[in-house]
Amino acid sequence: MSLLENSLQADRRPLINTRIPAFKAQAYREGKFIEVTDKDLAGKWSVLIFMPAAFTFNCPTEIEDAAEHYAEFQTLGAEVYIVTTDTHFSHKVWHETSPAVGKARFPLVGDPTHQLTRAFGVHIDEEGLALRGTFIVSPDGLIKTMEVHDNAIARDVTETLRKLKAAQYVAAHPNEVCPAKWNEGAKTLKPSLDLVGKI
Repeated sequence: MSLLENSLQADRRPLINTRIPAFKAQAYREGKFIEVTDKDLAGKWSVLIFMPAAFTFNCPTEIEDAAEHYAEFQTLGAEVYIVTTDTHFSHKVWHETSPAVGKARFPLVGDPTHQLTRAFGVHIDEEGLALRGTFIVSPDGLIKTMEVHDNAIARDVTETLRKLKAAQYVAAHPNEVCPAKWNEGAKTLKPSLDLVGKI
């Protein structure tokens, strides 16, 4: 391993429970260009879904999946943000020309400067694109879950919804944890000395 690789490896820190950075970006949403900043995420649950680029093949299927479940995200008090390394101008045309992307009612955020893809650790330097990363951010700006895929593997937003519900549950019940395959309404665990070695 080279000195540079050692340095990069040493500088990698877990993102979970770290605060999102201050940022400002342009986005396209329902016929308008808007500005999105870290302050817009404050005080509510947010789901950031990074995708490689507009006009690719798998990305529209993921946006359509998120769009079909958007009402449920809203019911949970969460906003969805799609982020690619394109400009907001590209997102406007993408929204207008793709039947799948045209279903989106959430912001399509442009990150041509790569501030967000780098901050969230999903930037591909050689390509100038993003990996498929999904991040759930709490109302106080802390990253609670992260999932990063190879770009050939699209995601299932129902799993993001499950994780969002789990994150919201443990935030409201700090003395409980959600076990494997937990779904809303299922039993949780209360960590204690009595449970050690008995599960």
